[in-house]
Amino acid sequence: MNKEVGKITHWYDKISVAVIKLSSSLSKGDVVTITHGEDEFQETISSMQIDHKDVEKAKKGDEAAVQLSHKAKEGSTVSVEN
Repeated sequence: MNKEVGKITHWYDKISVAVIKLSSSLSKGDVVTITHGEDEFQETISSMQIDHKDVEKAKKGDEAAVQLSHKAKEGSTVSVEN
């Protein structure tokens, strides 16, 4: 079962970075599932920043920037396995 941890609010195409508005905490090393309609892919969080500073963990309410290997659309749901 997956638990929603946030939604993608912005996508930076040139650097393949998504900004996630978190509704729950997220840590480096977490395996997330990004879902937008029928499209879905999994990604391990290897790089995460808040205000251009590297962080190991982000909490509810933060807007964290994460690097992804696939394009993610704004409005996509981000979830982690429980």
